[in-house]
Amino acid sequence: MEMIADILLAAGAIGAGFYCFILGRRLKRFNSLEKGVGGAVAVLSAQVDDLNKSLTSARQTAAESADTLTKLTERAEQMSNRLELQMAALHDVPTVEEPPAQEAIVPNSEPSQPMFMRHSESGRRQ
Repeated sequence: MEMIADILLAAGAIGAGFYCFILGRRLKRFNSLEKGVGGAVAVLSAQVDDLNKSLTSARQTAAESADTLTKLTERAEQMSNRLELQMAALHDVPTVEEPPAQEAIVPNSEPSQPMFMRHSESGRRQ
């Protein structure tokens, strides 16, 4: 009986060893950098790094744009205040009367002298 138990125990150990060997091969393929999840994780990690760099750059650009927009808004408000002051100053200036309009020039009913001279048929001036 003891011998049967030893044989069954050895068979179980050999079966467990074979099962571990198969699992080890599958795990190697699973974690392979070229194929499997290991490669996918490596690619995703690289993409996350690229996205972090892009996000940092976008944040910096947005901050610079916000600063520029703030400066331009302040400048526009200053110009608006100056224009309001100038408009208020123009209300205090007395209006100047316009001189009477000149009489319209009446065209002569006589025909005017020709402005161009005709050339002879030979193309020379007469």
